[in-house]
Amino acid sequence: MARPEKIRLGEILVQQKLLSEEQLQFALGEQKRTGRKLGRVFVENGFVTEEQISGALAKQLNIPYVNLKFVNINPVLIRLLPESQARRYRAIVLEDTPAGYKVGMADPTDLYAYDELARILKRGIALAVVNEGELLQTIDRIYRRTEEITDFARELEEELGDSNVDFGSLGMTAGLEEAPVVKLLQSLFDDATQVQASDIHIEPQAERLQVRFRIDGVLHRQTEADIKIASSMALRLKLMSNLDISEKRLPQDGRFSIKVRQQQIDVRISTMPTQYGESVVMRLLNQSGGILRLDAIGMPIAMVKRFRAVINRPNGLVLVTGPTGSGKTTTLYGALSELNTLERKLITVEDPVEYRLPNINQVQINDKIELTFARVLRSALRQDPDVVLVGEMRDQETAQIGMRAALTGHLVLSTLHTNDAISTPIRLMDMGVPAYMVATSLQAVIAQRLVRVICESCAQDHELTATEHEWLKLELGESVGDRSYLHGRGCTHCNGTGYRGRTGVYEMLEMTRAIAEAAGQSNPSHFTRVAQEEMGGQTLRRHAVALVVVGKTTIAEAMRISTQFDES
Repeated sequence: MARPEKIRLGEILVQQKLLSEEQLQFALGEQKRTGRKLGRVFVENGFVTEEQISGALAKQLNIPYVNLKFVNINPVLIRLLPESQARRYRAIVLEDTPAGYKVGMADPTDLYAYDELARILKRGIALAVVNEGELLQTIDRIYRRTEEITDFARELEEELGDSNVDFGSLGMTAGLEEAPVVKLLQSLFDDATQVQASDIHIEPQAERLQVRFRIDGVLHRQTEADIKIASSMALRLKLMSNLDISEKRLPQDGRFSIKVRQQQIDVRISTMPTQYGESVVMRLLNQSGGILRLDAIGMPIAMVKRFRAVINRPNGLVLVTGPTGSGKTTTLYGALSELNTLERKLITVEDPVEYRLPNINQVQINDKIELTFARVLRSALRQDPDVVLVGEMRDQETAQIGMRAALTGHLVLSTLHTNDAISTPIRLMDMGVPAYMVATSLQAVIAQRLVRVICESCAQDHELTATEHEWLKLELGESVGDRSYLHGRGCTHCNGTGYRGRTGVYEMLEMTRAIAEAAGQSNPSHFTRVAQEEMGGQTLRRHAVALVVVGKTTIAEAMRISTQFDES
């Protein structure tokens, strides 16, 4: 293809009636004031979408628009461009044709980028337009750090040799950033951030060190290395977390913050002595990711409306329940962000503080100095709060203080480990909270799980097994066979898993007058019957099946999360 001509994006969008002249002039002013790219200004102000910009460019230049969501990327081809150049010029190699390489560019009018790509690739180039957001996600996914991590692990192994190195002294070493162990850990954090891993597991085995990432709730092996580098990695991480580097016999917990790819990441670290050395698990909390709104976490619209009404009441207790890793904190922070106004004082009592929010007083529990949930909660109530978030109702004392706070004019938000919404009030009474207190202070319970979302790039029809058919029949009746179902076959977009991302599954028990009266009678079976009637079948299972029917998740995922509460 011939070298493209320079064209003006704003004029193209105006000509194609996607943008008004007034919007263009406003955007040009913003571009001059901030120095940002014009296309980014258009998108951020909601004038046009990235897809509309890509389509307009393709039409003007008479070149194809390629939707990267539905392209199975060849990792070998894409790596013909070094990652730094791919990011700088917003380009990836899509195909190798007899005439040359087909290259996708977010801005094919960038003549300098075109010339540099031609120089790097040393062949003819045929251009296509790609969506910038999808392009950057593809670059993140394909340019993994696996080879780099393996190289650094080998470099560290060679440096150690057969000798014992005191990595405790690394804290005082000049030029520490060049030490192999530091470069190895930096690459691990880079890679984990790129693939949006929630946890990093560093696990010594009999002969090898295994490193795994948890992505979308499932563990994936990242790499394996020589076992002798395990202790040096653990020691370096302990230094970063201010843990006792001489103590290898007892578990330790700590935290530290790092900056990865221009993002602030809080890391919670746990070490545990195992048969072959110290196992290290790190939970990654991205502080720059922003808090999700309640209407963006997957909660049904009608439930969001009811939940908002509940949390805007002046007092009462609202609980979010579910197992570890079910998204409870995301839901609570979504509620907090909506309550966070100038007129309200908000205090959180957490272990640990997972997300930092402006204008909120956040307190972290520290059992070592007896800074317990109950102690902090008592003090918090003397700080004249309107809303109090208690990280977890761990014991009878905390539960009773929270309940009393809810009765004395405070809105209290918290979590509890129960399997479903209906069993939550019963669990509170089992913990020793008086039935009258549960009946009068508890306002609502949200029970939730997370299911993996089918990768839209490789979704295809799924034929039901006999077991799946019978399971769905419980909710859908005889209409099961009249519907179509999907699953992901696996592609480069989802690392062959068939899933990409997660969404929530919810049920809500609102304490109506009938439910409150039943709770006050201290008869679990009567309460359960009344609560089931009031909920009208709007359960976790029903919401999961609804997501299956609309093609959001698979039957296997719906069955997996359903068994978690069915077996109870």
